Amino acid sequence: MGAISSNDLKNGWVLDIDGELVSVVSFQHVKPGKGGAFVRTKLKGLAKGNVVDKTFRAGEKLERVTTETKNMQMLYEDGDAFIFMDSETYDQISVPKESIEAVDLIAPNSEVQVLFVRDAPFRAEPPASVELSVAQTDPGVKGDTVSNVTKPATLETGATVNVPLFVNEGDRIKVDTRTREYVSRA
Repeated sequence: MGAISSNDLKNGWVLDIDGELVSVVSFQHVKPGKGGAFVRTKLKGLAKGNVVDKTFRAGEKLERVTTETKNMQMLYEDGDAFIFMDSETYDQISVPKESIEAVDLIAPNSEVQVLFVRDAPFRAEPPASVELSVAQTDPGVKGDTVSNVTKPATLETGATVNVPLFVNEGDRIKVDTRTREYVSRA
């Protein structure tokens, strides 16, 4: 997108700082009584997710990067990548597995958000929760009614999550993709 001034920063903008892509989490213009003004920022690395504090001189030129988020449908797995289809244009793209968060919780034909940086796919994020079928789990033991007791369950995508004892094979459950925890029956 080009060079911008540190005075014009906005939350959510993506910058290229020394070859690393970072998102602006927060910024504050500071005008001390002595010395020049500066901009204090919190920046989140897009690749690693680390948050760093960085200070820029007022008016310093920074490189803003073009980004776009598209809703896409996951079609199928192809080796070390997944193939996604744009829901509007029907264009298909390939996204490497390591760029996809909670990859084992994404079922074929489900909707995900793909972040494009400089017109290339950068990262794919599933929705906050997904509904999946339980493929395999041990039956609950009758009389075992102690609260908060869980058992492992393998889902249709191959992911394993802990579920309450009353969940059986074939049940559809809702799973939080950020914490990988059981939420409810679907």
